[in-house]
Amino acid sequence: MKKVLILCTGNSCRSIIAEALLNHDLTDCIEAYSSGVAASGRVNPNAKKVLEQNQMWRDQYHSKVIETVMDTEFDLVVTVCGNAQETCPVFPGKTEVIHVGFDDPDGQEFDAFLQTFSEIREKLVPIVKNKLC
Repeated sequence: MKKVLILCTGNSCRSIIAEALLNHDLTDCIEAYSSGVAASGRVNPNAKKVLEQNQMWRDQYHSKVIETVMDTEFDLVVTVCGNAQETCPVFPGKTEVIHVGFDDPDGQEFDAFLQTFSEIREKLVPIVKNKLC
């Protein structure tokens, strides 16, 4: 199994949604993780709701700081926001780091989370699939 890290600033919306989508849609070839460069310590309730509606929520999904995953050897790191792209640490070995940005739905209505979910599924999932599966 290839390991993918989805990196965002707060690890409360986009990165959690991406982690869940990758673990659901590419379950045969990858294991996805997420973290934040400045983790908020909470999952946005609307991010959790959109994942629950799609039967993708797992209780182990939570906002975590990057230090908790730095010892894991990742095959791919994906930054999903500009701040994470700019502050992404250096990962050991030949870990490829790419950026696939999405607008932050935090603070918006639930429809914005549905849109983010769809955009991540349409844009990010195929990229990861092509690179690692």
